[in-house]
Amino acid sequence: MLLILSDRGDVTVDMVLPKIESRGLPVVWWDPGDFPSGGRVTVTFQGDESSFLLTTEDRVLDLGDVTAVWVRRPNAPTAAVNMTDPTQRAHVERVSRFFMAGLWDLLTVPWFPARPPAVDRAHNKLVHLDRAVRLGFTIPETVMTNDPAALVPAYARSDGHLVAKLFDSHRFLLDGQDHRVHTTAVTRRQLTSRHRVQHEPVILQPYVPKAVELRVTVVGDRVFAVEIDARDARAAHDDRRHHDDTRARYAVHTLPADVERRCVDLVVDLGLAYGAIDLILRPDGEYVFLEIDPNGEWGWLETSTGLPISEAVADWLGTAARNAGQSRDAGQSRDAGQSRDAGQGRDAGQGRGAEAGDEVPDRS
Repeated sequence: MLLILSDRGDVTVDMVLPKIESRGLPVVWWDPGDFPSGGRVTVTFQGDESSFLLTTEDRVLDLGDVTAVWVRRPNAPTAAVNMTDPTQRAHVERVSRFFMAGLWDLLTVPWFPARPPAVDRAHNKLVHLDRAVRLGFTIPETVMTNDPAALVPAYARSDGHLVAKLFDSHRFLLDGQDHRVHTTAVTRRQLTSRHRVQHEPVILQPYVPKAVELRVTVVGDRVFAVEIDARDARAAHDDRRHHDDTRARYAVHTLPADVERRCVDLVVDLGLAYGAIDLILRPDGEYVFLEIDPNGEWGWLETSTGLPISEAVADWLGTAARNAGQSRDAGQSRDAGQSRDAGQGRDAGQGRGAEAGDEVPDRS
């Protein structure tokens, strides 16, 4: 059985789900954001036996039947809406997150793209840039710092073509408004307010000239590379995520064999089964590594190019779930055989002890 952990409105899951079901794999789709108010989890330890039951509004699921997990875009555990005290809500949600982390740690089955701690580690730019360099990728000169004194020297070394990135580009609230900060060009005027750098670590890199930007999607050992040419969209000059989709052009790209191999090696090195890698192809033909998102979006690439990424995801999940189930069944069969053999040994011993001529202990 495959357990999918994601928001119920996740259209990427919708792309893969029919392909998984066509392979005959039972699926349960659940959002941890329903816990604890809209879902019940009971973990029981009795002697050397344990059980894990998930109760949703329409079923009771024995998590012991799960043979693979796909963690996509789950929401964090959320307190009930009628729990209005902010301190109480924060407490309930913190305990619930801690509880769920322990539960997932006990599901010793294949995870796609990986277990949550491995995904968090791979998402850290300090970690994956280091691994990329060690694997032979070319990267821009990179300064990660909260020291204001580092800004001007980095700006000078870039000849005034410096960009700044956040370590975490997720949306956040600022004065009650939803914000998301992308790659931003640093201007000379901004150097006068460099003292602000001390408040949060920042990534500084020289601007990399681009022929095209590339999103490389790795699923297991399969690689799908897409060119994203957003040069007609002025807002995308520094970061393609600013682009207007109607003005961007997408095309399948063939990577050199050594670059493709490094992409797969990086995903494996980070303990992942999936990775969305951003590269830049410079006008001189050099491929430059920017970052890897261990759970990045890919649905828009398949829609734009027809690449069979959803098929690759379904293949990986189906194979992993079946193999894990077969291994589990084989292990249970061996355990049953060992127990049966041990029982037969005991029975045989008892029979021999009752035979004529054998000495029977006096139990009176």
